[in-house]
Amino acid sequence: MAEPLSPPRLLPSGDSAITVEFSRTIDDAANRRVLALDRVIAAEPIAGITETVPTYRSLLVHYDPVQISFDALGAQLLARAAKAPPSETGTRRWRIPVTYGGEHGIDLEDVAKALQTTPDQIVARHVAGDYRVAMIGFTPGWSYLSGLERFLHMPRRKDPRLLTPAGTISIGGIQTGVQCLAGPSGWHLLGRTPVRTYQLHRDPTFLLEPGDAITFTAVDAKTFAEQDRAAEAGEFVAELVTP
Repeated sequence: MAEPLSPPRLLPSGDSAITVEFSRTIDDAANRRVLALDRVIAAEPIAGITETVPTYRSLLVHYDPVQISFDALGAQLLARAAKAPPSETGTRRWRIPVTYGGEHGIDLEDVAKALQTTPDQIVARHVAGDYRVAMIGFTPGWSYLSGLERFLHMPRRKDPRLLTPAGTISIGGIQTGVQCLAGPSGWHLLGRTPVRTYQLHRDPTFLLEPGDAITFTAVDAKTFAEQDRAAEAGEFVAELVTP
């Protein structure tokens, strides 16, 4: 018989939101519970909830305090969180092409030196990873991925860059990620993908969702350029390996 799940902490977030915290550290087990609770709320709506925001280890629940009180909502959230997380069978798996190194991954050689290995070994290890989209945040469509091999764990840069390219694939701490829009970053840039994980006028606007599985495949610069042009025209997206 499975042991009962430990209850999450309920933390008030202002006067109209509750943070349902499953862990104080990043781990996949907590993240699965976050996403499971988010799905349960979507399937079994609670009157008064206006929005839910899943993160690595907690679910932020916005609500209308006129319709439901903190205590009443908290009790319902705890009851739903006590349910065992459903299996992730049927998870979507995406294969995302990446051009590593050179102008597309300007930190690849420095990362290899820091880890006392070669750029080719960094690419091989990164491509071999099996990743999960743990959360979407920072900028629209920015996908934080869990599952980075311990060997590739790197402290973030001491001096963040003010601008890094859209489509950058990078590592920072114990995570890797897919950057959707140009913006600042303190992560180490390994490569770029032509895949647009966020396009405002596309349906769906966000390609990746929390819980999706991700694998990367290395492509050369010529292939990147061809796929980048096709993606800009809306004619190319990542390969969906399993629905």
